[in-house]
Amino acid sequence: MIRLVFTILAGLFLGGIVHLVSVLALPRIATQDAYSRLAPMTKLNAVTTLPQPDPNSAPLPFMDPAFAVAVCRYDLSGGPIKLAVPVSQAYTSVSFYTRNELAYYAINDRSAGRKVIELDLMTEAQHAALPEDEDVTAADRLIIDSPSLSGLIVIKALAPEPGLMAQAQGTLAASSCKVQTEPMPAKR
Repeated sequence: MIRLVFTILAGLFLGGIVHLVSVLALPRIATQDAYSRLAPMTKLNAVTTLPQPDPNSAPLPFMDPAFAVAVCRYDLSGGPIKLAVPVSQAYTSVSFYTRNELAYYAINDRSAGRKVIELDLMTEAQHAALPEDEDVTAADRLIIDSPSLSGLIVIKALAPEPGLMAQAQGTLAASSCKVQTEPMPAKR
């Protein structure tokens, strides 16, 4: 009887370890992650509006049909990114993900408190290289430090009614995500 209980416990323990290792390793070995799926249909360092999901095909899983979605696939090796997203009538959100789908920052229109969500995305090294200036405050400029050189920025605009989807998509089409070519203003 003790041998049977020991065998069951050992099997459960081994099964738990195998399950845990496979769940933790799957995102790193998966070939069809979000970045890989979006690479053929998006431009680097530019905002691309994704098509509305339908029951048979969607660019990403679990897309909400009430939201217009745009993506900026970024690469910070060429310099910092300047992101500008106009706020839609109902709700707008911007989420930042690393290449391995780790979410590291999110902001919405309510927390931004402006008509346009504007921010600078850069690595910690690029941020440290900025000159210091006491005249620039955190309210003047939002700087996001990316933990990786490449990743995704997902922009969503809510269409509270189906007839307002064109307006939400127009808001996303007016968004910009580009490498900064002019010198960066000083940080605080």
